[in-house]
Order: sequence, then structure tokens, then C-alpha cells
Amino acid sequence: MKILITGATGFVGKKLTAKLLSKGFEINILTRDALKAKALFPQAKVFAFEWKNNLELPPLESIQGISGVINLMGENIAAKRWSDEQKKILKESRVDSTQNLVKLIESHLASPLDFFISSSAVGIYPVNSTKTSNEDSIPGNGFLAELCKQWEAASDGLTKTKRKVIIRTGVVLEKSDGALKKMLPPFQLGLGGPIGDGNQVMSWIELDDLVNLYASAATDEKFSGIYNGVAPTPVNNFDFTKALGHALHRPTIFPVPTLPLKLAFGEMASVILDSQSVVSKRLPELGFHFQYETIESALNAIFHK
Repeated sequence: MKILITGATGFVGKKLTAKLLSKGFEINILTRDALKAKALFPQAKVFAFEWKNNLELPPLESIQGISGVINLMGENIAAKRWSDEQKKILKESRVDSTQNLVKLIESHLASPLDFFISSSAVGIYPVNSTKTSNEDSIPGNGFLAELCKQWEAASDGLTKTKRKVIIRTGVVLEKSDGALKKMLPPFQLGLGGPIGDGNQVMSWIELDDLVNLYASAATDEKFSGIYNGVAPTPVNNFDFTKALGHALHRPTIFPVPTLPLKLAFGEMASVILDSQSVVSKRLPELGFHFQYETIESALNAIFHK
């Protein structure tokens, strides 16, 4: 089977592409830098197509012969302060790019895809609520929630697929990249601690579990609709901090005040400071198995593999 992956050179995409290659898939990659993509994946079964401007349609050759799409592209949400320009980039890299990919498929693909899998985020749900959200919960408000709503709606016009899957991802944990990599330096120095009162809840997933979820969604026809890509046990910041310190064999006695974070990151600090408890109601119904159901098991695996 040949499939198209967008965002294949990103944090999740690199590991997912490698896994699908090991399962025998041929893979087309849409990327801003085809040379970088081929350097990452020199295998003969990988074909890289350059798409520098996501406000235009992707190259037609990228969808020729494919039977599925995994759409992971999107500028890192926590890369920079959310200036008006950065918010525009975040939207274009998710919403406009997905709309243009769908337009290309609708106008040029002869037969329907077997699947179209697109990423989203648990940021679509309300924050700082005492309730736990699942796939049936109503969306929230604010910049992240509105961005996710538009992101998911961008594929509403897709008819040429047998099934469509949206995976709303929580904080993805792996030491080499993502949120955890940014958190590590103070903890490794023994200067880590809970943020504020430590009561804010984080919904998370270990990278291997997320990769397995995408791979399962591609290969198992029972997957259809929206799924929350989160472990079954959301964790508050205090318990997360203690588990991270334990995994690193470091103390966690220095609380981090919230005001400097707000001053440093502006509106983007909400990613760190907001509380959000999200679980999946639908994944257990499919029998999807998490390798890492607790934060302790995930962090111990990450740092002692």
C-alpha cells in the first residue's frame, strides 16, 4: 500500500513513518524541504514532494497511486509567543494546508481513499473545568479551541474516502523532542518543581503509544470518526513533577511561579498553565491497548529504555 504523509519530518511523523516503512508501506511525503526528507528517509520506498506554500494546492504527483493519507502537518504550537503573525502561521499550517490537500484529492483522485487520518488536539475542549472531557464533550472557547475547530472542519468537504479519522492529541511525551525536552534542563540540574499550586491537570500520551494509535487507525477498518489520543490517566502538575524527578533521580523542591511564565510567553503560557482533563471513551470500545497507562510507567520507560 502507498500512502501520503504530511508532517513526516516532525516529532511524531519521523517515528510513525519509520514504523509504517517497517510494515511494508510505500510512502509519499509532502514537505517544505524534499532534500531534508530524503536525508531522513533514504529508503527506496519513500518519495518526497516539495510543497513550500501551503496556501496553494500540493503537487499532483504526491497523491498519484495512494490509497491513504495521514495528515500531521502544523507549526509547533509552543514554538513562539502567539503574536498576530504567529497565530496566522499556526492557522495556515493547519487549516489552509488541510483545505488545499482536500481540494487536490477531491478534484484529482480517481477512486476513493481507504482512509484519511488527520491530527487535531485536545485543545478543542474547555480548559480549567472540574469536568473530564471525552469525545462526546462540547468544544471550548479561546484561541486553541477555535483553531482546532477550524482545523477539523477543514476536511469536512472530503468525500473521496471510505473512512475519515481525527485524532485529538494531548501532550506527547518523549525526551528527545516536544514538551518534555523543553522541561528537562532545570529538572536535570535538580531545580525542577511544580508550577504554581501544581493542581492544573495535563492530558498526555507517550510517543510510542501515539505512533501505535496512528498505525492502528491506518490498518484497522474499525477506526472511524474522532478519537482522543491521550492516556487513560490525566495527571496534575504536582504528581507529574514528582514522577519526573523520580525518573531522573533528582529532587523537585523548587516551585515555579506563574507570573514569570505569563510575562515570558504571553497568551501562549496557557499551554503550560491551563488545566485540562481529557480521556478517550472510544478507544477502549475498540480494544486499543496503551503500553503506558500511568505517568510513572511512561517516564520510567522514556528515561530507562
